[in-house]
Amino acid sequence: MEPTKRRKLEAAGWKVGTASDFLQLSPDEVEIIEIRLSLSRSLKQRRLEQQLSQAELAQNIHSSQSRVAKMEAGDPSVSIDLLVRSLLALGAARRDIAIAIAGDL
Repeated sequence: MEPTKRRKLEAAGWKVGTASDFLQLSPDEVEIIEIRLSLSRSLKQRRLEQQLSQAELAQNIHSSQSRVAKMEAGDPSVSIDLLVRSLLALGAARRDIAIAIAGDL
């Protein structure tokens, strides 16, 4: 948020914070969310690089297209285990997964 806009909102009595502040997430919970999102982005990127549709990937991992869409969207109902298994099915090595988890570090 732009500093000017933030100051105006605060001057008007609004409290400005982050989503994690609002949801009262612990630092560990924030990290888990970031890991899930990093794995989701990596999955989508890998699938697109291999020119696979969501339906084709779903068939390869014995799942559904809608489940793949949820994985790529970072849906919290998707386990990290499923994200990792899907990345492995697309040929990702452990190192690739570690790099995805590390994100922008």
